[in-house]
Amino acid sequence: MKRKFLFVVAITFLLVGMTTNVMAEGTEKNNDNAEKFKIPSSVLDISQDNTYPNPTQDLPYLQPSKLTQELIESADIDIENPNLIRILNESAIQTTPLAIGYRATIYLGQWPLNYESSETSTNWEYEKVNTNFFDNRGGKAPYKIHYKQEMQKIVRGGLTAEIQDADDVKKMMLIEAAKKSKLPLSFSTIIGGGTKKDQVYNVPPKKLGYLYAYAPAVNEKGKVTYGEVYLVLKGSKKFIVVKNVTHQGIGAWIPVQDHVSYGFLVTDTPR
Repeated sequence: MKRKFLFVVAITFLLVGMTTNVMAEGTEKNNDNAEKFKIPSSVLDISQDNTYPNPTQDLPYLQPSKLTQELIESADIDIENPNLIRILNESAIQTTPLAIGYRATIYLGQWPLNYESSETSTNWEYEKVNTNFFDNRGGKAPYKIHYKQEMQKIVRGGLTAEIQDADDVKKMMLIEAAKKSKLPLSFSTIIGGGTKKDQVYNVPPKKLGYLYAYAPAVNEKGKVTYGEVYLVLKGSKKFIVVKNVTHQGIGAWIPVQDHVSYGFLVTDTPR
Protein backbone atom coordinates (compact mmCIF):
# COMPACT_ATOMS: atom_id res chain seq x y z
CA MET A 1 0.00 0.00 0.00
CA LYS A 2 2.82 2.39 0.90
CA ARG A 3 4.59 1.65 -2.42
CA LYS A 4 1.36 2.33 -4.36
CA PHE A 5 0.90 5.63 -2.50
CA LEU A 6 4.45 6.76 -3.33
CA PHE A 7 3.91 5.82 -6.97
CA VAL A 8 0.73 7.94 -7.17
CA VAL A 9 2.50 10.90 -5.53
CA ALA A 10 5.43 10.63 -7.96
CA ILE A 11 3.11 10.51 -10.99
CA THR A 12 1.18 13.53 -9.65
CA PHE A 13 4.36 15.60 -9.25
CA LEU A 14 5.47 14.54 -12.74
CA LEU A 15 2.20 15.63 -14.34
CA VAL A 16 2.19 18.94 -12.45
CA GLY A 17 5.76 19.59 -13.56
CA MET A 18 4.95 18.80 -17.20
CA THR A 19 1.89 21.08 -17.12
CA THR A 20 3.91 23.90 -15.57
CA ASN A 21 6.62 23.55 -18.24
CA VAL A 22 4.06 23.59 -21.07
CA MET A 23 2.37 26.67 -19.62
CA ALA A 24 5.73 28.39 -19.17
CA GLU A 25 6.77 27.59 -22.74
CA GLY A 26 3.44 28.88 -24.07
CA THR A 27 3.74 32.11 -22.08
CA GLU A 28 7.33 32.59 -23.23
CA LYS A 29 6.30 32.03 -26.86
CA ASN A 30 3.46 34.54 -26.59
CA ASN A 31 5.80 37.09 -25.02
CA ASP A 32 8.34 36.56 -27.81
CA ASN A 33 5.65 37.11 -30.45
CA ALA A 34 4.39 40.24 -28.69
CA GLU A 35 7.93 41.64 -28.56
CA LYS A 36 8.64 40.63 -32.16
CA PHE A 37 5.66 42.56 -33.51
CA LYS A 38 5.76 45.45 -31.05
CA ILE A 39 5.34 48.73 -32.93
CA PRO A 40 8.48 50.92 -32.50
CA SER A 41 8.15 54.49 -31.24
CA SER A 42 9.25 55.70 -34.69
CA VAL A 43 6.10 54.21 -36.26
CA LEU A 44 2.89 56.21 -35.93
CA ASP A 45 -0.74 55.42 -36.68
CA ILE A 46 -2.10 57.82 -39.32
CA SER A 47 -5.60 56.33 -39.64
CA GLN A 48 -7.16 59.49 -38.16
CA ASP A 49 -4.90 61.83 -40.16
CA ASN A 50 -4.86 60.10 -43.54
CA THR A 51 -6.58 62.23 -46.18
CA TYR A 52 -7.37 59.02 -48.06
CA PRO A 53 -9.78 56.82 -46.04
CA ASN A 54 -8.58 53.26 -46.55
CA PRO A 55 -11.38 50.69 -46.26
CA THR A 56 -11.09 48.32 -43.34
CA GLN A 57 -9.57 45.05 -44.51
CA ASP A 58 -11.97 42.26 -43.57
CA LEU A 59 -10.18 38.95 -43.30
CA PRO A 60 -11.69 36.52 -45.82
CA TYR A 61 -12.48 33.85 -43.24
CA LEU A 62 -15.77 31.97 -43.59
CA GLN A 63 -17.48 30.02 -40.86
CA PRO A 64 -18.15 26.51 -42.23
CA SER A 65 -21.74 25.32 -42.17
CA LYS A 66 -22.59 22.11 -40.32
CA LEU A 67 -22.42 20.10 -43.56
CA THR A 68 -19.18 21.79 -44.63
CA GLN A 69 -17.62 21.09 -41.25
CA GLU A 70 -18.52 17.40 -41.54
CA LEU A 71 -16.98 17.23 -45.02
CA ILE A 72 -13.82 19.05 -43.92
CA GLU A 73 -13.38 16.69 -40.98
CA SER A 74 -13.79 13.69 -43.28
CA ALA A 75 -10.75 14.72 -45.37
CA ASP A 76 -7.30 13.54 -44.36
CA ILE A 77 -5.81 16.99 -45.17
CA ASP A 78 -6.68 20.34 -43.58
CA ILE A 79 -8.95 22.48 -45.76
CA GLU A 80 -8.69 26.21 -45.00
CA ASN A 81 -9.24 27.86 -48.39
CA PRO A 82 -12.07 30.42 -47.89
CA ASN A 83 -13.27 30.09 -51.50
CA LEU A 84 -13.54 26.30 -51.28
CA ILE A 85 -15.34 26.61 -47.94
CA ARG A 86 -17.75 29.11 -49.53
CA ILE A 87 -18.58 26.65 -52.34
CA LEU A 88 -19.16 23.84 -49.83
CA ASN A 89 -21.34 26.18 -47.74
CA GLU A 90 -23.53 26.82 -50.78
CA SER A 91 -23.95 23.08 -51.43
CA ALA A 92 -26.84 20.94 -50.25
CA ILE A 93 -26.69 17.13 -50.17
CA GLN A 94 -29.71 14.99 -49.37
CA THR A 95 -29.02 11.34 -48.54
CA THR A 96 -31.25 8.54 -47.29
CA PRO A 97 -30.47 5.41 -45.30
CA LEU A 98 -32.32 3.43 -47.99
CA ALA A 99 -29.88 4.42 -50.76
CA ILE A 100 -28.25 0.98 -50.77
CA GLY A 101 -25.66 0.59 -53.51
CA TYR A 102 -25.78 4.28 -54.43
CA ARG A 103 -22.36 5.76 -55.21
CA ALA A 104 -21.20 8.99 -56.86
CA THR A 105 -17.83 10.73 -57.10
CA ILE A 106 -17.86 14.44 -57.97
CA TYR A 107 -14.63 16.18 -58.98
CA LEU A 108 -14.49 19.66 -57.45
CA GLY A 109 -11.18 20.64 -59.05
CA GLN A 110 -7.61 21.24 -57.94
CA TRP A 111 -7.35 23.67 -55.05
CA PRO A 112 -4.80 25.28 -52.75
CA LEU A 113 -6.11 23.61 -49.60
CA ASN A 114 -4.15 25.24 -46.80
CA TYR A 115 -1.19 27.45 -46.00
CA GLU A 116 1.37 26.64 -43.30
CA SER A 117 3.43 29.58 -42.04
CA SER A 118 7.12 29.05 -41.31
CA GLU A 119 8.22 32.65 -40.65
CA THR A 120 6.54 36.02 -40.12
CA SER A 121 8.65 39.16 -39.73
CA THR A 122 8.29 42.93 -40.07
CA ASN A 123 10.17 45.51 -42.12
CA TRP A 124 9.27 48.90 -40.68
CA GLU A 125 10.97 50.65 -43.64
CA TYR A 126 9.52 48.55 -46.46
CA GLU A 127 9.02 51.42 -48.93
CA LYS A 128 9.91 55.12 -48.76
CA VAL A 129 6.79 57.20 -49.34
CA ASN A 130 7.85 60.79 -48.58
CA THR A 131 10.72 63.17 -47.78
CA ASN A 132 10.41 66.50 -45.97
CA PHE A 133 13.50 68.71 -46.14
CA PHE A 134 14.78 72.02 -44.76
CA ASP A 135 18.10 73.80 -45.31
CA ASN A 136 19.00 75.64 -42.12
CA ARG A 137 22.64 76.29 -42.97
CA GLY A 138 21.98 80.04 -43.01
CA GLY A 139 19.86 80.02 -39.86
CA LYS A 140 20.79 81.10 -36.35
CA ALA A 141 18.12 79.14 -34.47
CA PRO A 142 16.67 75.63 -34.76
CA TYR A 143 13.96 75.22 -37.38
CA LYS A 144 10.99 72.99 -36.68
CA ILE A 145 9.76 70.64 -39.40
CA HIS A 146 7.05 68.00 -39.32
CA TYR A 147 5.72 65.28 -41.57
CA LYS A 148 3.53 66.32 -44.48
CA GLN A 149 2.81 63.89 -47.31
CA GLU A 150 3.70 65.73 -50.51
CA MET A 151 1.93 63.38 -52.95
CA GLN A 152 -0.55 60.54 -52.73
CA LYS A 153 1.28 57.24 -52.49
CA ILE A 154 -0.02 53.75 -53.22
CA VAL A 155 1.88 51.00 -51.41
CA ARG A 156 1.44 47.54 -52.85
CA GLY A 157 2.52 44.16 -51.58
CA GLY A 158 2.31 40.83 -53.33
CA LEU A 159 3.64 37.32 -53.66
CA THR A 160 7.37 36.87 -54.14
CA ALA A 161 6.88 34.32 -56.94
CA GLU A 162 4.27 33.20 -59.42
CA ILE A 163 2.01 30.50 -58.06
CA GLN A 164 -1.17 28.73 -59.08
CA ASP A 165 -4.41 30.25 -57.76
CA ALA A 166 -2.55 33.28 -56.45
CA ASP A 167 -5.64 35.09 -55.13
CA ASP A 168 -6.67 32.13 -52.97
CA VAL A 169 -3.11 31.80 -51.64
CA LYS A 170 -2.94 35.53 -50.82
CA LYS A 171 -6.15 35.29 -48.79
CA MET A 172 -4.82 32.41 -46.70
CA MET A 173 -1.45 34.13 -46.17
CA LEU A 174 -3.21 37.35 -45.15
CA ILE A 175 -5.27 35.51 -42.55
CA GLU A 176 -2.19 33.82 -41.07
CA ALA A 177 0.02 36.93 -41.07
CA ALA A 178 -2.69 39.07 -39.45
CA LYS A 179 -3.35 36.42 -36.81
CA LYS A 180 0.33 36.18 -35.86
CA SER A 181 1.26 39.86 -36.03
CA LYS A 182 -2.01 41.42 -34.76
CA LEU A 183 -1.35 44.25 -37.25
CA PRO A 184 -3.84 45.79 -39.73
CA LEU A 185 -2.66 44.26 -43.00
CA SER A 186 -3.69 44.74 -46.60
CA PHE A 187 -2.03 43.92 -49.90
CA SER A 188 -2.64 47.51 -50.96
CA THR A 189 -2.85 50.70 -48.90
CA ILE A 190 -2.90 54.40 -49.81
CA ILE A 191 -1.40 57.43 -48.06
CA GLY A 192 -3.25 60.54 -49.17
CA GLY A 193 -1.50 63.73 -50.23
CA GLY A 194 -1.50 66.38 -47.51
CA THR A 195 -1.56 63.87 -44.65
CA LYS A 196 0.15 65.43 -41.60
CA LYS A 197 1.38 64.56 -38.12
CA ASP A 198 2.09 67.05 -35.33
CA GLN A 199 5.41 65.61 -34.16
CA VAL A 200 8.16 68.24 -34.44
CA TYR A 201 11.76 67.58 -35.53
CA ASN A 202 14.37 70.31 -34.92
CA VAL A 203 16.94 71.18 -37.60
CA PRO A 204 19.91 72.87 -35.83
CA PRO A 205 21.57 75.99 -37.26
CA LYS A 206 24.20 75.39 -39.96
CA LYS A 207 22.59 72.02 -40.77
CA LEU A 208 20.27 70.37 -43.25
CA GLY A 209 17.38 68.25 -42.02
CA TYR A 210 15.73 65.32 -43.80
CA LEU A 211 12.59 63.68 -42.47
CA TYR A 212 11.98 60.39 -44.27
CA ALA A 213 8.67 58.52 -44.15
CA TYR A 214 8.35 54.81 -44.87
CA ALA A 215 5.45 52.39 -45.21
CA PRO A 216 6.00 49.24 -43.08
CA ALA A 217 5.11 45.73 -44.21
CA VAL A 218 5.03 42.15 -42.97
CA ASN A 219 7.06 39.48 -44.72
CA GLU A 220 5.23 36.16 -44.65
CA LYS A 221 6.88 32.87 -45.67
CA GLY A 222 5.53 29.35 -45.70
CA LYS A 223 4.16 26.41 -47.68
CA VAL A 224 0.97 25.92 -49.70
CA THR A 225 -0.62 22.48 -50.02
CA TYR A 226 -2.47 21.69 -53.27
CA GLY A 227 -4.71 18.75 -54.03
CA GLU A 228 -7.47 17.42 -56.26
CA VAL A 229 -10.72 17.45 -54.31
CA TYR A 230 -13.45 14.83 -54.80
CA LEU A 231 -16.84 14.72 -53.11
CA VAL A 232 -17.83 11.10 -52.63
CA LEU A 233 -21.41 9.96 -51.98
CA LYS A 234 -21.74 6.32 -50.95
CA GLY A 235 -25.12 5.15 -49.80
CA SER A 236 -26.05 7.42 -46.89
CA LYS A 237 -22.44 8.53 -46.38
CA LYS A 238 -20.75 11.62 -47.77
CA PHE A 239 -17.09 12.56 -47.49
CA ILE A 240 -14.19 14.30 -49.21
CA VAL A 241 -11.20 12.55 -50.76
CA VAL A 242 -8.06 14.51 -51.70
CA LYS A 243 -5.68 13.07 -54.32
CA ASN A 244 -2.38 14.06 -55.95
CA VAL A 245 -1.24 16.24 -53.07
CA THR A 246 1.67 18.62 -53.75
CA HIS A 247 3.44 21.34 -51.75
CA GLN A 248 5.00 24.62 -52.83
CA GLY A 249 6.98 27.19 -50.86
CA ILE A 250 5.93 30.84 -51.18
CA GLY A 251 6.54 34.23 -49.65
CA ALA A 252 4.65 37.54 -49.62
CA TRP A 253 5.02 41.17 -48.63
CA ILE A 254 1.88 42.56 -46.99
CA PRO A 255 1.83 46.32 -46.14
CA VAL A 256 0.68 47.52 -42.72
CA GLN A 257 -2.33 49.72 -43.31
CA ASP A 258 -2.39 53.37 -42.14
CA HIS A 259 1.01 53.30 -40.41
CA VAL A 260 4.14 55.31 -41.24
CA SER A 261 7.70 54.87 -39.97
CA TYR A 262 9.82 58.04 -39.61
CA GLY A 263 13.57 58.56 -39.86
CA PHE A 264 15.14 61.97 -39.13
CA LEU A 265 18.61 62.83 -40.46
CA VAL A 266 20.70 65.94 -39.73
CA THR A 267 23.68 66.53 -41.99
CA ASP A 268 26.21 69.15 -43.10
CA THR A 269 25.94 68.43 -46.80
CA PRO A 270 23.01 67.77 -49.17
CA ARG A 271 21.92 64.18 -49.73
